[in-house]
Amino acid sequence: LLLLLLLAPWGPRVSGGLRSPRRRWPVPYRRFDYRPKTDPYCQARYTFCPTGSAIPVMKEEDVIEVYRLQAPVWEFKYGDLLGHLKIMHDAVGFRSSLTGKNYTMEWYELFQLGNCTFPHLRPGMDAPFWCNQGAACFYEGIDDAHWKANGTLVLVTTISGTMFNAMAQWVKYDNDTGIYYETWTVQASPDKKSTMWFDSYECSKFILRTYQKLADLGAVFKKIQTNYTSIILFSGEPIYLGNETSIFGPQGNKTLAAAIRDFYSPFKPHQSVREFFVDLFKIIDRVILNHQFYLFYNLEYWFLPMKSPYLKIIYEEVPLPVGSKASFGV
Repeated sequence: LLLLLLLAPWGPRVSGGLRSPRRRWPVPYRRFDYRPKTDPYCQARYTFCPTGSAIPVMKEEDVIEVYRLQAPVWEFKYGDLLGHLKIMHDAVGFRSSLTGKNYTMEWYELFQLGNCTFPHLRPGMDAPFWCNQGAACFYEGIDDAHWKANGTLVLVTTISGTMFNAMAQWVKYDNDTGIYYETWTVQASPDKKSTMWFDSYECSKFILRTYQKLADLGAVFKKIQTNYTSIILFSGEPIYLGNETSIFGPQGNKTLAAAIRDFYSPFKPHQSVREFFVDLFKIIDRVILNHQFYLFYNLEYWFLPMKSPYLKIIYEEVPLPVGSKASFGV
């Protein structure tokens, strides 16, 4: 997986740590009051949401089919390659019975996966520089070939226009306040009952939130199996280190700041095959041999004392939700 992340599309020892005070595990994902402007330094190789449009207002009496969409990550570039590893991207589709129009909605990185997972070390800047925003994308049409060829396109429920419009209002709130992509789930062990230290915040979690919102509005989902990809790191109890100011600011911890920068230095776009393998060896040495990982979550840094099996990709079933309301007669 580390190899795949190093090949992903890009744009451009602990000291000073604090054993966390009594925290709630997993650490709650932080929401914000507004979405900040992105820095011009952050550039995407593939444009985010190139044909995006506003979510339309549907007529109340409309009957709208809802489809589960899933395909291998970067299917447009690598075909089914990552599908064999069960590294999948999720989206949701809609079809209006009144107009016959189809729509797709998904949530993904503004500047590709590599930038969301690892920072840039820019000359003249002490702190690592992150291009890690994610956002929802809505556009007209469903690319049947893309979703069907190596993935899934299946009807999961039917909703009314009223329910769709209520969902659209929720999407705006969710998109405006949940702005940072989080690649990693972090757990204490592979045991399903083990403590989860951090939960990821990526495309599949947006789809799961959307389904739950529709269920709460009254949608009744079909009884079909639905699986989602998670990329899990395994760690002992995380150690809280601080934020950018407390670590990299004028009164910061220079030793810790240097350690974090040194850890992230191998995770960068590569110029040659030789450099790639040198950096890959450094990653293996730090993460597996020395049990070290620095996690950036909620704009704060944590140290993860890594332990076997270190990293795992799972493709796990998550049942479609059951709501708490009647279904509007759909």
